[in-house]
Amino acid sequence: MKPTPKRLVVLLAAAFPCLAVADAAVTLDSIVVTGSRTEHSSFDLPAAVDVVDAAKIAAGQARVNVSEALAGVPGINVQNRQNYAQDLQISSRGFGARSAFGVRGIRLVADGIPASMPDGQGQAATFNLDRAERIEVMRGPLSSIYGNHAGGVIQMFTPDGKGRPSVEGSFSAGSYGSWKADVSAQGEAGGVGYLIDTSRFVTDGYRDHSEAKRDQSMAKLTFRPSQDGKLTLLANSFKQQADDPQGLTWNEFKADPEAVARDGASATSPALAFNTRKTIEHTQGGLNYEHRFGDQTVQFSAYAGQRSTIQYQSIPVGPQGNPRHSGGVIDFDRDFSGMSGRWTGRYQLAGGRLTTTLGVDYEKSVDDRRGYENFIGSTLGVKGRLRREEKDRVVSFDQYAQAEWQGERWTFSGGLRHSQLSFKVQDQYLSNGNDSGKVSYNKTTPTVGALYRLTDSVNLYASAARGFEAPTFNEMFYSSGGGSFNFSLKPSNSTHYETGLKAMLGEHNRLDVAVFQIKTDNEMVVLSSLGGRTAYQNAGPTTRRGVEIALDSRWVNNFTSRLAYTLLDAKYDESFSFATAPPVVTKTVKAGNRLPGIAAHTLYGELAWKHPASGFHAAVEGIARSKVYVEDMNSETAAPGYAIANLRFGVERDVGQFKLGSFFRLNNIFDRQYVGSVIVGDGNGRYYESAPGRNWLAGVTARYAF
Repeated sequence: MKPTPKRLVVLLAAAFPCLAVADAAVTLDSIVVTGSRTEHSSFDLPAAVDVVDAAKIAAGQARVNVSEALAGVPGINVQNRQNYAQDLQISSRGFGARSAFGVRGIRLVADGIPASMPDGQGQAATFNLDRAERIEVMRGPLSSIYGNHAGGVIQMFTPDGKGRPSVEGSFSAGSYGSWKADVSAQGEAGGVGYLIDTSRFVTDGYRDHSEAKRDQSMAKLTFRPSQDGKLTLLANSFKQQADDPQGLTWNEFKADPEAVARDGASATSPALAFNTRKTIEHTQGGLNYEHRFGDQTVQFSAYAGQRSTIQYQSIPVGPQGNPRHSGGVIDFDRDFSGMSGRWTGRYQLAGGRLTTTLGVDYEKSVDDRRGYENFIGSTLGVKGRLRREEKDRVVSFDQYAQAEWQGERWTFSGGLRHSQLSFKVQDQYLSNGNDSGKVSYNKTTPTVGALYRLTDSVNLYASAARGFEAPTFNEMFYSSGGGSFNFSLKPSNSTHYETGLKAMLGEHNRLDVAVFQIKTDNEMVVLSSLGGRTAYQNAGPTTRRGVEIALDSRWVNNFTSRLAYTLLDAKYDESFSFATAPPVVTKTVKAGNRLPGIAAHTLYGELAWKHPASGFHAAVEGIARSKVYVEDMNSETAAPGYAIANLRFGVERDVGQFKLGSFFRLNNIFDRQYVGSVIVGDGNGRYYESAPGRNWLAGVTARYAF
């Protein structure tokens, strides 16, 4: 077990015996914009959508990973991999569970600016949770109006700076040498609202060779050039250095879940031998402008950014002798940009209100990508000879239309989106052949929905849509045998059906139930995993069926609770074959096998209490998940199911113009050993990423309003 800064936290807790952010009362009907693109009651939207507000995001958390905030959202599985070099694993109704790193199959948006690239790959780490006002999470058919993804949409919003100026500082520390410091300022001066934030996070990591350091900053300016216009300017930066402990085999996990993987023949660690690690530098700026013309609104946004990444992998020296191999070091510089515009009109029609939206989105990213050997002579883990050099370009241009008619009892909605996506590769390393090429995809995805107000407190709804996921560049990079680009991959097409119920049970309870079925063709699966390179192929159809249930309650004596349950049955409908790592063997995945990386059952429960007079509050959380298969054959040991409990408490107090707070959190209080996430289809059998045992976090905050 690594050392922890216990003495420091004891001193902090003694100095500030109060909590950073107190738990707010359960909000039973939030206002959302995800789905309809206009402000809308979540209770009256014909879709499964949840809102996580600022109080929940900060409830005894370090505000480092979005997994902290989304644990109680049904249908969403967000796993902290204890590996900052690979980002979080986020899946929605099973989409994205196969992603080896980053977020796949879910559209990420922050303050109206995409955090997903045009090819569908995204990084949730760029979300600034310190200043997040709310996170909206939508699953199901209505999300298809957002384009190239199939699982859903996750949008984060920060508040506008307003009112009296204030400054805030916070510090937290906990197990495994982890600490985080954050400083922010907000207010309004001369009609300009401002919000500024900067933070640093450092951890030794739960596992060996999992140290990480992250610096993050953001600035937001808002002002009104006219009475009906609003302009928002945004800028953010993100820099991270992280070691990569890699996954474990089952025997390694059982023997020492904190260790790094070992080579069975020599008992050496590839991660340590090659010093596997990743460095990211990300900067981005953008603007949003909105102007109202009576009942009509025009919105325009534009953004641009740059991302540089260098990653050292543990690919052995031997496979790199293949002249087609691109080496063990990935190094790329990415320039990305985009713009969007939409018009929204509101009209009275047939005794109801009609809202229509027309819009276009344009996005582009260009990578200068290089590959190097990860050795020089006998020295490993260094940048060696150039083995790959190319320019990768992806462009998307989408057009969409939405309409919603809302009457006294019925609401009808529909949308249509046409997506054009093009990939182009210009190979500049020609000594092993020319891998240049291009491919384009075009897809039109419709969506329809209806909601019926059975009573003033009960709504019934149904919706249906077509969705698609184009292959990402990461999935195209290698063909069978680790060779050139695989331009033959097809998009995965999906058909979504959902029906649900939203009910206010008295004044203090809200129940949400969604039942869904998703049929997918051309599911993206592993074709081969050879020489440290994974190639993908399109499999046959799959079926996902499930139920999502959420119950929020306010009880007497200031108790609140939340229950969230997900049942997800995801299976292959047809058999398909793939090749294993050397010795090469072709294996067949049978129809009826479960899709890997997806739990059939997930349950979250929380009971919280707050004392209004003193500001003291406490909560207990419970999380349970059934077993998860790690590969398509369903033959390797599945990650076992688990159940853990967490505890948090603290107090919040106002002292003059100061608001002071502190918190203490104890995770996994019964010290369970379990697999927190899996690496689906890993070619070396290192499927398992262990989660920490009992661990703690404590923090303080001070806010001063001028």
